[in-house]
Amino acid sequence: MEDTNNLVEWIHPKNPCSISCLWCVQSFSQTLLADQPPVGWTVFENLFVLNGTVFVVTDNPQAINILTTTSTGLAIQNGKEAVDSRIPGDREMRVVSPHQAQSLFGFSAESIDGVTWIVNDPPQYIAHYYHWSAELFFGFWRTYSSLDRTIDNTGNSALPALRRIFFVHTDADHWRDYARMNQWVLRSAFPSLAIEYSADWEDRAEMGRPIMLDRVIFSDRSAAMHGNIFRSTRRTASEAFVLPGSVHWWSTMRASVIRMCGLDTNIVGDMSQAPVITYISRQDWGRRMLIKEDHERLVEELYKLRDEYGYEVNVVSMHKLSRADQIALAARTTIMMGVHGNGLTSLVWMRPSSRATVMEFFIPGGFTSDYQYTTSALGMVYYGFWGNEYFTYPDIPAVPAFPEGFQGTSIPIDGAAVAKLCHKRLQSLA
Repeated sequence: MEDTNNLVEWIHPKNPCSISCLWCVQSFSQTLLADQPPVGWTVFENLFVLNGTVFVVTDNPQAINILTTTSTGLAIQNGKEAVDSRIPGDREMRVVSPHQAQSLFGFSAESIDGVTWIVNDPPQYIAHYYHWSAELFFGFWRTYSSLDRTIDNTGNSALPALRRIFFVHTDADHWRDYARMNQWVLRSAFPSLAIEYSADWEDRAEMGRPIMLDRVIFSDRSAAMHGNIFRSTRRTASEAFVLPGSVHWWSTMRASVIRMCGLDTNIVGDMSQAPVITYISRQDWGRRMLIKEDHERLVEELYKLRDEYGYEVNVVSMHKLSRADQIALAARTTIMMGVHGNGLTSLVWMRPSSRATVMEFFIPGGFTSDYQYTTSALGMVYYGFWGNEYFTYPDIPAVPAFPEGFQGTSIPIDGAAVAKLCHKRLQSLA
């Protein structure tokens, strides 16, 4: 898939209208893979499913590594026994030749047209705003968007919209997060989307008829964990970034989601607008909170910036805002800051620019790369704070650290240092 003509063929599936596919051995529809698939994220064309087992039909079985493509879908736990329990077998996926496929399927299969996303993860991480929007959905779109390298900064893309999702191991009650952000994001991005759950997967399996899926993005968290990039980032979506793609790849999803909030996607976050600083406070949560006096000093210093330089400053508790207001505020934000954790997930709706910045507060010595990786993957600048000290790329801590007080209520921050860095970021790039 290196030349432009092949890329155009991959953007639009070849058999979009057929209901049932017929073949002989000589004309059997083989499964195609786009590019060299990254670990845990695979684009297929003509993928078959029979009795709940996925079949890759090809004369070139070396083209796919089942271990780095799929898993049993069991919950992700530590220990050799748990790891071994997730290793896929013939029940999960088989690679067969066209001759073998004909003996298994007969001379036809039911065709499911359009683009399907098969999510082979357990519900363990799905029902969480960060792991959904900034990891699973993030990795899905990075994979699919690699087929259109012409996506521009407004999000325009020639890719057909996602038609459906198959949650292989997740039922209808266990993909939504407690804040109800997952469904908002998904329905905003793809308003016509159909969703099938584990019971539907079982229904199709019990029919005993093969189906051929026109175009599939197949994602598997356990499989992605076998990748070398994951081992360094601890983020499964990172494996998808080996694929080529537009620098504006995420703009399509950002534009769709913030448009649902009633915002003009061509204006929101534009460099010509006055800078917007948003501090996401957790002071009423009971965990992962700043020292009370440090919080008050930070707010005071940020308001000084507002009064002296005309920056817009917002001090908010995200859970007190509607979902639309949360996303709309993030979309307008130039600098987002807060104690580490789920509250920073909405950074994915910020508009990447030379001054777009995320500042994350940790107990001194503590660190986790969740939001640092996501910020950097979107082309924005990240700073982690330990009290009055801060770090940024390339001096990011090499490994996660969770010292005593990491999730506590006495995290220190130097409000003056934060405000000074905010002003420096905004003035040096004005």
